[in-house]
Amino acid sequence: MKTAVVILNYNTKDYLSQFLPRLIASCEGLDAEVIVADNASGDGSAALMKKEFPDVRLIELEENYGFTGGYNRALAQVEAEYFVLINSDIEVPGDWLKPLVEWMDNHPACGACGPKLISYHERDSFEYAGAAGGMLDKFGYPFCRGRILQHIEKDKGQYDLPADVLWCSGACLMVRASLWRELGGLDERFFAHMEEIDLCWRMQLRGWKVTVVPRSLVYHIGGGTLPNESPFKLRLNFRNNLLMLENNLPATFAATGCSEKAARIRTRIRIFERMCLDGMSALVYLFTGRWSFFRAVMQGHREYRQLRRPGTIPAAPRMPVGLYDGWIVPKGLFGKK
Repeated sequence: MKTAVVILNYNTKDYLSQFLPRLIASCEGLDAEVIVADNASGDGSAALMKKEFPDVRLIELEENYGFTGGYNRALAQVEAEYFVLINSDIEVPGDWLKPLVEWMDNHPACGACGPKLISYHERDSFEYAGAAGGMLDKFGYPFCRGRILQHIEKDKGQYDLPADVLWCSGACLMVRASLWRELGGLDERFFAHMEEIDLCWRMQLRGWKVTVVPRSLVYHIGGGTLPNESPFKLRLNFRNNLLMLENNLPATFAATGCSEKAARIRTRIRIFERMCLDGMSALVYLFTGRWSFFRAVMQGHREYRQLRRPGTIPAAPRMPVGLYDGWIVPKGLFGKK
């Protein structure tokens, strides 16, 4: 099998019913297989698969390992040249997969690629999670071509050429299976959220490219497993952002030519700066009465300190594409209409 298209499902039975038939149809005639890995759902997802989609391979995991652990365990059971990680809340047109496969076939230096993400509900707008490819500012705040903070652009063809980016959304991400295994898959400390940014950043530090391929597009609902207003999701984002910086900043600074010692000192300074900015966010939550959000930030920082470990520095780290040497938040708040 050339391409394995793998949904990691957790309690999204209705999305499987709605979107899986079209996904299966889109892979017909291609050297591709659709696989559903179920993260011990409690909503009858596995029973639905066995009844309604008996010909689709089902991998049943014994507990909810999160996005990271679930995919790591599922893909360890799959043999293919390319893996596609795809959410259950995505609608695909018939021709979404072929452009991604062709891009990887024709660009051997590309380690991962992704489609343009369009909003399922607003078909003329980009979708928040990945839009037309992602970048990162100096303090670790992610943003996209087509989305800065809550400002989302209309899709007017302005990003219709392939472009190298720092990251493509894990909502729909194609990865070389050999590279996935070489890097050890996703960092399981993350559980969920920002793990794909971390993976793509690690790829780039080792000389691989990450590219958005707009000839492929998909329609994403978003928030299918965790709603945006979830304190748990907020906690994961604050914690994982710090883990991601510690994983990758030492090698990124080393790629500028500084010594390993200097790279690690700069990393500690940058993470301290980010934690101060997080503290400012926490105070805003506190003074506006959003107690659960305040606690989420504090708990995220505690968990980061418990889980942290020094990032590795490859022998010859490459400077990644898609890092913005500035702070995107003021631009998003005041400079973007």
